[in-house]
Amino acid sequence: MKQSSKIALGGIVAALSVVFMLLTIIPSMTFVLPAVSGVLLMVVVIEVNKRWAFMVYVAVGLIAMFTVPDRMAAVMYVLFFGYYPILKALLESKLPRVVEWIVKFIVFNASILAAYALLTFVFGIPFIEMDFLTERGVPVWGIIVIVLAAGNLVFWIYDLALSRLVEAYLNRWRKNFKRIFK
Repeated sequence: MKQSSKIALGGIVAALSVVFMLLTIIPSMTFVLPAVSGVLLMVVVIEVNKRWAFMVYVAVGLIAMFTVPDRMAAVMYVLFFGYYPILKALLESKLPRVVEWIVKFIVFNASILAAYALLTFVFGIPFIEMDFLTERGVPVWGIIVIVLAAGNLVFWIYDLALSRLVEAYLNRWRKNFKRIFK
């Protein structure tokens, strides 16, 4: 791929990612649109390389932190959804399957806990609404365990969906992409 095509691809992916991140003003899209923005990076990983995709991630992350009104969405992009597709490609090419999944789950849980701490203690935004459950006697640590367990299940599904999207891209959409970006 020519240098100009790499720049164009990076710019298009960054612009689309920022647009998706700005659309997080729609309340139910706080986690969906950062995930979609991260998925776009898979094209850069496949067509250019991981380092180039990382530069796009950094650009989108910086723009998101300063412009996206939904702080939770911006933090989730920066602390997980933005870099995860790049990390996924790296882990799947270097590690045995079992070790790969262990590392993926460790990274996910560390990222979610870091996001929780940042949102709660720095930005003063509750990561999850606990009042409903704490009023019924559920301890805070129990709520966190429940949310993490549910989050791990959703993460597993997200990882599988990313793999299927990569397969679909390679088998169906890549030939069209190659016609546009030479």
